Amino acid sequence: MNTETISGKYAASSGRSATIAIYALTLGAFAIGMTEFVIMGLLPEVAADLNVSIPAAGLLITGYALGVAVGAPFITISTHKMPRKALLLLLMGIFIAGNALAAVAPNYAVLMAARFVAALTHGSFFGVGSVVAAELVPKEKRAGAIALMFTGLTLANILGVPFGTFLGQAYGWRSTFWVITAIGIVALIGVMTLVPKVKAAPSSLSQELGVLRRPAVHIALLMTVFGFGGVFTAFTYIAPILTDITGFSSGAVSYILVLFGVGITIGNIYGGKLADWKLLPSLIGTLVLLAVTLALFSLTDAYKIPALITIFVLGVASFGTVPGLQLHMLNTAKEAPTLASTLNIAAFNLGNAFGAYLGGIVIDLQIGGGLPAVPLTAALVTVIGILFALWGLQMRQKS
Repeated sequence: MNTETISGKYAASSGRSATIAIYALTLGAFAIGMTEFVIMGLLPEVAADLNVSIPAAGLLITGYALGVAVGAPFITISTHKMPRKALLLLLMGIFIAGNALAAVAPNYAVLMAARFVAALTHGSFFGVGSVVAAELVPKEKRAGAIALMFTGLTLANILGVPFGTFLGQAYGWRSTFWVITAIGIVALIGVMTLVPKVKAAPSSLSQELGVLRRPAVHIALLMTVFGFGGVFTAFTYIAPILTDITGFSSGAVSYILVLFGVGITIGNIYGGKLADWKLLPSLIGTLVLLAVTLALFSLTDAYKIPALITIFVLGVASFGTVPGLQLHMLNTAKEAPTLASTLNIAAFNLGNAFGAYLGGIVIDLQIGGGLPAVPLTAALVTVIGILFALWGLQMRQKS
């Protein structure tokens, strides 16, 4: 029997075994999600300590996202035959090293390098983890399994990011990265003890690379880049928006991030359910909700209560797209899921990098007034993603 057929191996076991294995992946996702997102709440502290501007500090997010984009295909191709559990452990080890380096970084350049190193593991961890999670459950529950793994990201936003922001504001931003390093070690132990040993991908490398020639795969990747890219165009600069425009204190930002985290948890769960029901129609509907919410934020960010409501809905809409975008890629490249899944994670982060960079340009050049124009710019980015989604739907209907 091919031990790579995880779903077959676990078919006779209880659903609890699969759930525990997915929880181990969720723990790793939590650690990675915290290091990706916590920097947003600490931009003013990092900028002040390292004597750089807010947009320059924002590029630490861009650098991380580019690290994901570079690391995802390189690591996936170079470790194609490596057992998946061993690969997950290797990735967590590199992640831990990158965050430890960030904690001791003496200057901006070293911090950027540390973020890049930690990011190299991101795409492969989520890409391989998504495939494993999907294989552990019946076909009709695949999006839900992916959503469960990505719950680590949502919990990172509810618990990790607000706590990390509070810790960084109280004891210095370096303390936050030391805590992330410790959580990474716990996640490493969790993957080591709970995730089953499985062999490398059954498809050949040429088969995996062959999916890159398919137009449907390109469209799916562009859906992810632009559809989710709008989130980071605005959310990268959420701290200065809330303090400079809405009028909240810097100390309130961490609590507001909890509200956003609750929203993305709800969105992640129901996004998975909707994707398992009707994938593309529900995905397009969620992207439309996301674009409308971002556009409204350009109006509501001047008022505290409306801004809080909008941030909650933004959380629901933003992560409501994630399970659907990931499952759509798995369905588009069924014969080569590992590379396709990993590339889609890279596409998420290319969107993050592009969004953070675009928002910085709007601020630096004072386009449309600078910071106040960032949410509307974000909405326009997501609209581009919707157009690609409609194109993909049209192609599927013709095929």
